[in-house]
Amino acid sequence: QVQLVESGGGLVQAGGSLRLSCAASGSIFSINFKAWYRQAPGKQRELVASFTSGGSTNYADSVKGRFTISRDNARNTMYLQMNSLNPEDTAVYYCNAAIGKRSYWGQGTQVTVSS
Repeated sequence: QVQLVESGGGLVQAGGSLRLSCAASGSIFSINFKAWYRQAPGKQRELVASFTSGGSTNYADSVKGRFTISRDNARNTMYLQMNSLNPEDTAVYYCNAAIGKRSYWGQGTQVTVSS
């Protein structure tokens, strides 16, 4: 059994910062942290930031230069540093990881940015 637990969300004013964490627990040998997604009310879930198979990073155009994805394999944790937040970043943020071909999702953490 594998669990992903996101944390670090909350309410922040526009221009502020938050750091999200995604901690993995359970049978997590060879876990591969893959990406952060978000889903705003009434919208489809969208990819925010991800790792390529080579270990480099990709970002949605809307967050480039403001968000940074990283991971600490020794701590079985993935992070999303979010700077210069704006109200359009308000959403539930989800982390995604895989073990082999099986994909796992966290329960989500709410990020709300006030103007």
